[in-house]
Amino acid sequence: MSNNIAEGSGSSSKKVFTNYLEHARNSTFENANILILMNRRRLVSEDTKEVLLEELDKLCRKIKNFQKSLTR
Repeated sequence: MSNNIAEGSGSSSKKVFTNYLEHARNSTFENANILILMNRRRLVSEDTKEVLLEELDKLCRKIKNFQKSLTR
């Protein structure tokens, strides 16, 4: 996620940067899925999974709000 944001920040337009932010936002969903799979395999506890899913949700919302601020 952070690599998408970093790469996009060097772009020449808001439109391109917004696209990179969308990739970063999509990565939050990928990470959530990986976390769920790790929990199913008992590599991550239920409590840890819930805490991290909440953090991913917050991050996803922050990225979306940042995207919106670029298109105003």
